[in-house]
Amino acid sequence: MKAIILAAGVGQRLGKDGQIQPKCLLKFNGKSLLERHLNYLRYYQIDEVVIAVGYQAEKIQDEIKALGAENWVSTVYNPDYTKGSIISLWSLRQHLAAGEDLLLMDADVLYDRHIIERLLKTDISNCFLLDRDFEAGDEPVKLCVKDGYLVEFRKQVALTLYDFAGESVGFFRFENAIARRLASRTEQYVADGLHDQPYEEVIRDLLLETPELFGYEDITGLPWIEIDFPEDIQRAQNQTLPQIEIA
Repeated sequence: MKAIILAAGVGQRLGKDGQIQPKCLLKFNGKSLLERHLNYLRYYQIDEVVIAVGYQAEKIQDEIKALGAENWVSTVYNPDYTKGSIISLWSLRQHLAAGEDLLLMDADVLYDRHIIERLLKTDISNCFLLDRDFEAGDEPVKLCVKDGYLVEFRKQVALTLYDFAGESVGFFRFENAIARRLASRTEQYVADGLHDQPYEEVIRDLLLETPELFGYEDITGLPWIEIDFPEDIQRAQNQTLPQIEIA
């Protein structure tokens, strides 16, 4: 199985910590987020890792070399990384359409390795990760469930649509047929000039078209945090990291 990691963007909302380096190079207890990703993926015997890079790409490439992972990890450069995450996903279209199952992952997440284990051991061919313990508001990307099916995947959702909701971790498992559809739909977004949309919108389209092909694993209780704002760094350091290191 292949893992694809999105790491091309500029961490503008993170302030200076997002400007001096890509977010995936933020370090916690001496290890960058990228090193933690690669350690976990190697532990679970992922065959290949491909990283979409853009902002300060050379720093990510230097980290890959420093970790001795060049023979296993490759990068795809997105020169238009300021135009949105859909462009980064589109830059990976050849890998999405390569005819194999894959993991798709955001790079800016600190998490317990058992979260990856859930994706790899699940019986669900096209799997989202859902955490019911989240703070309501406009920022979390929400997964909504009704009658056992995923019915919505967005930041803003109608209140009456679902039985319950959780936050998406930003990690997904897709079988090869869905990965190919994802590549095709992403290309259509770019052709239609919709590159300013979050990449989750492309996945949402596929979900709403064929909800019976998708499912979720509930990872509530496992520690993780997406790092977007300066306060997230403090929460990651003081709350999430201690839980991960105990696990």
